[in-house]
Amino acid sequence: MYPYTISLFMLVLKYQILNFIEMKSTVLKYGIYSFILAAILFSSALYFGYALAFKTHGIIGYLTIVASLSFVFFGIKHYKNHGLDGEIDFKTAFVVGFSIVCFAAIAFGLIDAIYISTINPEFSESYIAHEFRVLETQNLPEVIVQIDKETVLKQSEVFKNPIIIFFVSLMLVLVVGTIISLLSALLLHKKQE
Repeated sequence: MYPYTISLFMLVLKYQILNFIEMKSTVLKYGIYSFILAAILFSSALYFGYALAFKTHGIIGYLTIVASLSFVFFGIKHYKNHGLDGEIDFKTAFVVGFSIVCFAAIAFGLIDAIYISTINPEFSESYIAHEFRVLETQNLPEVIVQIDKETVLKQSEVFKNPIIIFFVSLMLVLVVGTIISLLSALLLHKKQE
């Protein structure tokens, strides 16, 4: 009985190692796809949308994030169908999805930091001027407008440090990506019977 237990343990261990290798290759493959798509779409949006309004930039930015994170769903589905024979639990699906999200988050963080600190260092001033114009068009008491302007100035300090820009963009994509990973895992998981 003892040798059978060891051979069963070795068989399970071998299966787990093979699953880990398949998961790692799936995450790497779809993560790189997500990274490349995020880099291309976000760079294009920043380059071609230079004259667009800040609100339009925000909408395009979020659409770019969601588009690049579409690889989360496809990565989980690929791993489920090719690595696990059509069955995946929620936790594994979420781990695969969130791992792919990390690639896109790094791409967005890097591109945003490079764009704001190197390519368009005047971004901070344009953003402040835009926010001041928005505040002045609203019918608010002068005291509130002054307080809001001071708040905008304090928030714009973030744009002076590329490391902070990187982490703020990274966290934004991680939050959106977590939601997409949870939804994808929920849609694709299949309980083992």
